[in-house]
Amino acid sequence: MQESQNTARDEKSPDGSREKTIRKVTWIGLLLNLLIAGIKFATGIFGRSQALVADSVHSLTDSTTDLAVIAGSHFWSRPPDEDHPYGHQRLETLVTVFIGVMLAAAGIGVGWKAISTLHVAHSAPPKLIAALVALISIIGKEIMYRWTAYIGRRIRSPVLAANAWHHRTDAISSLPVLIAISGAMVFPSWSFLDRVGAVIVSIFIVHASIKILWPAFSELIDAGAPTEIRKRIRTRALKNEGVLQVHDIRTRYISSSIQVDLHIVVEGSITVREGHDIADDVKNRIINEIQEVLDVIVHVDPPEKAVREEDLK
Repeated sequence: MQESQNTARDEKSPDGSREKTIRKVTWIGLLLNLLIAGIKFATGIFGRSQALVADSVHSLTDSTTDLAVIAGSHFWSRPPDEDHPYGHQRLETLVTVFIGVMLAAAGIGVGWKAISTLHVAHSAPPKLIAALVALISIIGKEIMYRWTAYIGRRIRSPVLAANAWHHRTDAISSLPVLIAISGAMVFPSWSFLDRVGAVIVSIFIVHASIKILWPAFSELIDAGAPTEIRKRIRTRALKNEGVLQVHDIRTRYISSSIQVDLHIVVEGSITVREGHDIADDVKNRIINEIQEVLDVIVHVDPPEKAVREEDLK
């Protein structure tokens, strides 16, 4: 029993590999962001594309969030201490919120600038190289989005999933740039397409930021796990024949993991040691069989503490 308990704890405890993966992926993204932003800026100047120059500045916002992820991962990966007995993983949530806010700000900024400059036309048609760089940027950033999002899902990292969206919004924001450059090359009077497209893109960016911020805010206010997971927790606990009832299941998220607090009812005639062994078995079953669960606190109650079936939760 004790051996299985230690095994479960070791498998769930952070060993730093997750954070190393997050930093590796983010460092690669940061370097590519800086490279792409520099190429966009230089090409925008040389290729006479104001839209591409503006897009290069937008690309730099990705670098800001990359730095936040890299710096934050060094803190949230620290083990629990006296002042933070539950660890520091909430910092990952705060970084996720920061990324979401930055995305929202970028979307609102892009939209506002596009609306306020609808009447402005290109002073001279841009060159073909500007369109080629915009196209390469779209393809490259979409590849970065898919790769980062895949790693984020694999290691269950909300901050990587949020940062992946920065790559996609950068790719999306380059679409109207490509359209504007192409349109201005063929029809110089159609430069307004750049601004109209940018407004549409800004809406997508703000929508993406809401999808990132809502789960993060839910975690910060200690929202519980979905009903389906709570049912799985109850089912696993009742697999132990010594458990007569499971009640008062409480859950909360710590980053992408779940902490569980529950009560089990056992026979009043058993010894304290037997009750302790039952509680250990319940804890290990839940941790081993439900991937999202990081830790479980089990309270052992006598039969007189059982609740009515209709009051179970």
